[in-house]
Amino acid sequence: MKIIKTWQGIAAADRGVSVAMGNFDGVHLGHRSVIETAAAQGPLGVLTFEPHPREFFAPDAPAFRLMNAEARANRLAKLGVSHLFELPFDAVMASLTPEAFAQEVLAEGLGVAHVTVGMDFCFGRGRKGTVADLQALGARLGFGVTVAPLLRSGGKEISSTAIRNALSEGRPRDAALMLGHLHRIEGAVIHGEKRGRELGYPTANMSVAGLHLPRLGVYAVKVDVLTGPQAGSYGGAASLGVRPMFGENTPNLETFLFDFKGDLYGHHLSVALVEYLRPEMKFDGLPALIAQMDADCLRARALLAAA
Repeated sequence: MKIIKTWQGIAAADRGVSVAMGNFDGVHLGHRSVIETAAAQGPLGVLTFEPHPREFFAPDAPAFRLMNAEARANRLAKLGVSHLFELPFDAVMASLTPEAFAQEVLAEGLGVAHVTVGMDFCFGRGRKGTVADLQALGARLGFGVTVAPLLRSGGKEISSTAIRNALSEGRPRDAALMLGHLHRIEGAVIHGEKRGRELGYPTANMSVAGLHLPRLGVYAVKVDVLTGPQAGSYGGAASLGVRPMFGENTPNLETFLFDFKGDLYGHHLSVALVEYLRPEMKFDGLPALIAQMDADCLRARALLAAA
């Protein structure tokens, strides 16, 4: 998959693509419906924005994203997307009227052949552009427009908001039903305090900055090591939280990979939340903590074996 981060000076070979357009946070089943509809129109591309417009307009608001740009790109590549137009959402982009966006970005800049959006899509300054406006502009500017219907599950619309709610309540399996895949946290392994190694449970530490936090606690997880000589898939147990035992308050993800030996610093992991095991706890001492970690890992292994 080719990632293009501008809408100006696009090479001729990258023009004429059929794009699914939206933010695609989570790449859930509703998003996949839009992308699959776009695929029927020609060479498949996705047009999205980085940062998410909500982050641009409210940078100090609580984190809400289900996945970072890296995770989104990895998921889109698995869906057969050939071109990812990850356009910068900045003051210039925010100022474009619906008409200017359609003409300058879609028609002249990217030269799209076709655009597919969801029924609730809005665009342009102040989100004033509707799908009807996009269809009229496409007819005038020379690109087709298809509006994909919203998907529902259990009588309710599949949405990123519903998925966030499920994760916040410690229901990763319910979130996975709406996503069409397990919810994953992806990123580089960073240096931590190395306490896990001293306790017999060396962990891979990852930042969760900028992401919506699922319910804090311990999870059974599936782990893909994406880079390095030990790339592959592993089971594991992960702690998402603030480590109350040690008086820390910055959330992060600490993952113990079963049957793994090696150095993961700097390599990239994809950690899938399979089952919520328990909330964070503060123990009377290290022996009690280690005993609980033993129990967590036994339970996680059993759950993963049955999955």
